[in-house]
Amino acid sequence: MILVAKPQLDEAEIEAVSDVLRSGMIAQGQRVADFEQAFAEYNGVEHAVAVNSGTAALHAALLAHGIGKGDEVITSPFSFVATANSVLFTGATPVFADIDAGTFNIDPDLMAEKINPRTKAIMPVHLYGHPAEMDAIRDIAEDRHLLLIEDACQSHGATYGGKKVGSFGTGAFSFYPTKNMTTSEGGMLTTNSKNIAEKARMIRAHGSSQRYLHEMLGYNLRMTDICAAIGLVQLQKLDRYTAKRQQNAKRLTRELQDVQNIVCPTVKKGCSHVFHQYTIRTAKRDDLAAYLNSKGIGTGIHYPIPIHRQPYYQELGYTDSMPISEKASREVLSLPVHPQLTDADIEMITGTVREWSGNR
Repeated sequence: MILVAKPQLDEAEIEAVSDVLRSGMIAQGQRVADFEQAFAEYNGVEHAVAVNSGTAALHAALLAHGIGKGDEVITSPFSFVATANSVLFTGATPVFADIDAGTFNIDPDLMAEKINPRTKAIMPVHLYGHPAEMDAIRDIAEDRHLLLIEDACQSHGATYGGKKVGSFGTGAFSFYPTKNMTTSEGGMLTTNSKNIAEKARMIRAHGSSQRYLHEMLGYNLRMTDICAAIGLVQLQKLDRYTAKRQQNAKRLTRELQDVQNIVCPTVKKGCSHVFHQYTIRTAKRDDLAAYLNSKGIGTGIHYPIPIHRQPYYQELGYTDSMPISEKASREVLSLPVHPQLTDADIEMITGTVREWSGNR
């Protein structure tokens, strides 16, 4: 079976974890501090704050900026539900703006239309590893005096105009096992603001800046040294992993771009797509997925239901139509693109898709 996603771990990660276990310091400690510094340097920001998930990074970012009840945050309906849930966690209201059909990222013009006096922040998602339109989005944030928070949970190392995502505003990354780099579970907040970093560190540790002194309401969102040890090793490999993903994506597109009923991913000029997912579109998505799975090729659907159509959000009263997101949810299909694919794997994937198309 060719898996759609496969964490890449070897003896270096095992040895790093073993060193932590032997040290006896397995909670948040020096490894976490080292990982934060390394990730900040990699991402070109002043500060990075490690937490226990990408969701926690989003939540902490919003709270650190003072977002709460009565505020609105504009974001994409075409993402994992944690994007919008993190807004609800603060007591604020997520407001959705539809996406660009090519990149699956939020449309800046539609985002601008949603701004009202209650809007406090905009939160683009760099979906599948392709950066959102950050020039336009940053201009909107500056012109309307809005906070900019980036959901970069799928886009480690992606760049827009040569600048890494997560460095335009306050960024949030995930290190879940299927991501381009992993810590098993974990997340990271990135910022150039010392004040936001300090608040985020308090939020992740029960509102405390020093032991047993609690100055604000906080949570237990800490990363362990075990996770950070894995992250330090994975970060050293990230650029190599990314290059392999991009190479695999280029081969997939070369073989599939002329296949009937298939639309391959686009990469906009000035953007570096890191291909967390290689996501095609086809009106016959379910048929193609079933065919590929019958041939031993794994696929994924990211995402079959837009957030605003999820049952809980329907209960909250979300009724707006998001036609581009809704159409995408019926057509998207992610094919394997991870670094462990062999040449033979890619030939099998593309050959099987072409075979399916020829049988239609």
